[in-house]
Amino acid sequence: MDAASLTMPLLRRLPPETAHDLTIRLLACGLAPRSRAGDDPILATRLWGLDFPNPVGLAAGFDKNAQAYRAILGLGFGLTEIGTVTPRPQAGNPKPRLFRLSEDAAVVNRMGFNNDGIDAVLPRLQGARSGILGINIGKNKDSTDAVEDYVKGAAAFAPLADYLVVNVSSPNTPGLRDLQRREPFLELARAVRAARDAACAAAGKAPPPLLLKVAPDLDESQIEDVAEVAMTAPAEGLIISNTTIARPAGLRSLYRAEAGGLSGAPLFEASTDVLRRIARLTNGQMPLIGVGGISSGAQAYAKIRAGASLVQLYSALVYHGPGLLGRIKHDLAERLRADGFSSVAEAVGTDRDRV
Repeated sequence: MDAASLTMPLLRRLPPETAHDLTIRLLACGLAPRSRAGDDPILATRLWGLDFPNPVGLAAGFDKNAQAYRAILGLGFGLTEIGTVTPRPQAGNPKPRLFRLSEDAAVVNRMGFNNDGIDAVLPRLQGARSGILGINIGKNKDSTDAVEDYVKGAAAFAPLADYLVVNVSSPNTPGLRDLQRREPFLELARAVRAARDAACAAAGKAPPPLLLKVAPDLDESQIEDVAEVAMTAPAEGLIISNTTIARPAGLRSLYRAEAGGLSGAPLFEASTDVLRRIARLTNGQMPLIGVGGISSGAQAYAKIRAGASLVQLYSALVYHGPGLLGRIKHDLAERLRADGFSSVAEAVGTDRDRV
């Protein structure tokens, strides 16, 4: 039995946020199992000029402050994403603000972009690293100029990011999701793109791809707006999706009525549906990262066939531990071969026209 198998039951006895903070400290101290097995070659994915050893990543929200990303990549993830980072540090919402819905294999959070801020996070990104790192930026809760906050984040982090993410879809910052409306979204994307390009030109670096992270709680017209803005701005990709404010019927946990964003198993169908619709609207021309409810190779594969070139997970690790990653990668490789594909790219979007 490995250390992770021994640690997981102990962590689950702790309050959720305490367990999370302890896990970050353990990872940052190097107390994490490293993946020794190389990835199956069928999982290798090339996107935006980047070579991903596999398409399975860790979503933003886990390593908010860039304390453990090197160890996370060492676990065998094909990519990881820090943040969300805001210009100034902020404490986030009052505790308790993180809840396990164990009966539903789900999590509710209302963290509120708690993070150390740009000045504290930047030094942690210096130096060599092995693996692909995304940096997720947001606005401060009390900011009077949302666009300026995102511009500051882009200017600071673009030269250090393998890809840059604009988070306009957390439900835990008042007014944030209003930025997904067509005109504000377009203005924001263009401003961040300009800041990214200027910062990278000054640093003598090629600009990283710009991705927009959106909510699953979009109606048909909003989905159309998101697809149009991403193609018009232009962005290089979309992450679909963030947590949901919806509470699907059938949730059993006592915490189901807690305010905040719901993630985990109940989010899978809704997030995959939005992913498929945007893949159709963009005719497969917009690279997509599929997030929401993945806890198996079958679900990762479903996201890929719906239109995702890469996938991310987070909540499932709360219940299944880091060993889940290896099982997902193994199953995904088997499913690709069983269906006659020789790469992940060949399977992307093969089900996007399915109604």
